[in-house]
Amino acid sequence: MTWVEKYRPKKLEEFKGQEQAVDKIKKFVAGFDLNKFAKTTKRALILYGPSGTGKTTLAHVIANETNSEIFELNASDLRNRPKLQEILRPAIEQRSLTKKRKIILVDEVDGISSVDRGGLTELLFLIEVTPHPIIITANDIWNRELTQLRKKSELVQLKEIDINVMKEIMFSILKKEDMFMNNNIVTSIALRAKGDVRASINDLQAASRMRDPSLIVFDERNKKIDIFNALNLIFKGKPTKETLEVFDSVDIPFDESILWIEENIPEEYHGEELAKAYESLSRVDLFKGRIYKQQYWRFLVYENFFLSYGISAAKKSLKTRFTKYKRPTRILKIWLNNQRIAKKKSIAQKYAHHVHVGEKRALKEFPIIKQILKNEKIRRELKLNEEEIEYSKN
Repeated sequence: MTWVEKYRPKKLEEFKGQEQAVDKIKKFVAGFDLNKFAKTTKRALILYGPSGTGKTTLAHVIANETNSEIFELNASDLRNRPKLQEILRPAIEQRSLTKKRKIILVDEVDGISSVDRGGLTELLFLIEVTPHPIIITANDIWNRELTQLRKKSELVQLKEIDINVMKEIMFSILKKEDMFMNNNIVTSIALRAKGDVRASINDLQAASRMRDPSLIVFDERNKKIDIFNALNLIFKGKPTKETLEVFDSVDIPFDESILWIEENIPEEYHGEELAKAYESLSRVDLFKGRIYKQQYWRFLVYENFFLSYGISAAKKSLKTRFTKYKRPTRILKIWLNNQRIAKKKSIAQKYAHHVHVGEKRALKEFPIIKQILKNEKIRRELKLNEEEIEYSKN
């Protein structure tokens, strides 16, 4: 048996470093029966956070401690409404035959939004009518497709485990296995796991099988993080080497990260802090311009420095209050502009092909072409679609 399975927490008190999440899930399940008919009660709870932090395990442990039958589904297998109706609806409508209550677990809900064919809509409906608490897990709950699900659910974050807590867990396992390992090796494993307890235990077991564990070589984990965690680190944490490297792991393009920072600076900083943060942001824009105009790509390091470390260092003290970060409004504007440009290009291509001229010339003469396109017969000849016709009229 792998050590991950052998030493998986069996009781809530065995969860290390997630005390706040444990407390919230206990209150949610305990209070569900008392308030399930209240209109304001949220009938689903979402456990979200990075891989390896114990989301699924926590759901199973709370079911065990509350004498609940757990009915588990993986959302990646339930991407359409008929499948959800076939499997999940009966499970919600039936009571447990052997246990005090039933808990519905929908694991990895991120998967249901990627190829959604009505499954998410059905899940939202079932949350409204369920007589049983629903626990949902997700790595990234901030996808736009999951907006309504977030509104109907209580959100509970499981954070990456602190390195000292991870070491405590690993030394505890080594003690139970009657083994010894050098502190430096255990520390190295904890650092490389980057908050993923499951990964650290797997690496620990691999090292334990070697005659000389100090010789083991692990590949560095390039762990992706979402933009919300990156913003949290920059705006609330101390400026450190980790801050400087945060955008190496963010799962969106760097230019889009700039827009996120720009949108949310006023949410965190005020007065002198705000001025310093915007000064760093202006330098980001300065180096960005030099890179694009002069192709000086070596300036990327300065662009990254001012966006991460520079803005983080603008604050006078650490921030502790919760902040709900906003999506950049400029992203929507850029997207809409790109859509308009795409329509313009497609019309120009059709026109250029029809009259045997170059596409560049058609784009250059587009104001004249728009006047020509007022003729319905010409629009039909070019086979413009409804969106292109609408664009040509504006």
